[in-house]
Amino acid sequence: MVRSMTGYGKALAVLPGKSIIIEIKSLNSKQFDMNLRLPAILREREPELRNIIAKAIERGKVDVNVSVDYTGSDLPASINRPLALAYYHELKSLAKETGETNADLLSIVMKMPDVTRQLKEETDETEWNEIYKAFSIALNQYEEFRKHEGALLEEDFSARIKTIQNLLIRVEPFEAGRNNLLREKLRASISEFIDNNTLDANRFEQEIIYYLEKLDITEEKVRLQKHCDYFLDTLNEKEANGRKLNFITQEIGREINTLGSKANDAGMQKLVVQMKDELEKIKEQLANIL
Repeated sequence: MVRSMTGYGKALAVLPGKSIIIEIKSLNSKQFDMNLRLPAILREREPELRNIIAKAIERGKVDVNVSVDYTGSDLPASINRPLALAYYHELKSLAKETGETNADLLSIVMKMPDVTRQLKEETDETEWNEIYKAFSIALNQYEEFRKHEGALLEEDFSARIKTIQNLLIRVEPFEAGRNNLLREKLRASISEFIDNNTLDANRFEQEIIYYLEKLDITEEKVRLQKHCDYFLDTLNEKEANGRKLNFITQEIGREINTLGSKANDAGMQKLVVQMKDELEKIKEQLANIL
């Protein structure tokens, strides 16, 4: 099964006085790289959450953002009123002395040290269970997104590998014609220097066999076909197979390159170029799968 490293999932946990919004998104990466942003009330749960996310996602550049939307009257912070008033009166007096009339004193006061105090807030087990359920929902959505993207990529991979296999079949007529052409070319070249009546026919056939063996592509065709079949079989495996498919494409590329170096025929070279084009498109997309 092919799964994309690109994914997205979002869920909401509704708790008394607040809502927890969980958003997960990822892009492709060679390793697992997670950026986790948590509100203060979940900071103590960070190791546990990191472990849950890492097991579910496995690989990719992941951004996980968890935010809190307070819906009740209780706020997670309080204002130190005596200190705020003291700052305000001092600033007001300073503004009067300097003649400053446009200063937003209240805005300045709220930025002063210790004016606001963060109240320690913790989640109980009931709330944590709801948050955990929301994480599970977000991760399930994320996984379904990756499977959907992976299915599209799998369809594209299959089509391109089958195109390479069809191009390989089309090589055979050019191969037979190339051998006959090589034979005639060698005969014509030799006849320019040696009288045909004195030509050693056995030696000539030996030379022909040598060149034909040197340019023979039977093994390359067999190996290329097997690698393509193996690629298609690997697409259907249940576990993550991105790295394995990358290794197989490297082997496919070697056989295609060898075909090109042995082609010695314009028609065959054209087919080889088309194979390389299909393989490069596969390699580009393989960077996006798990």
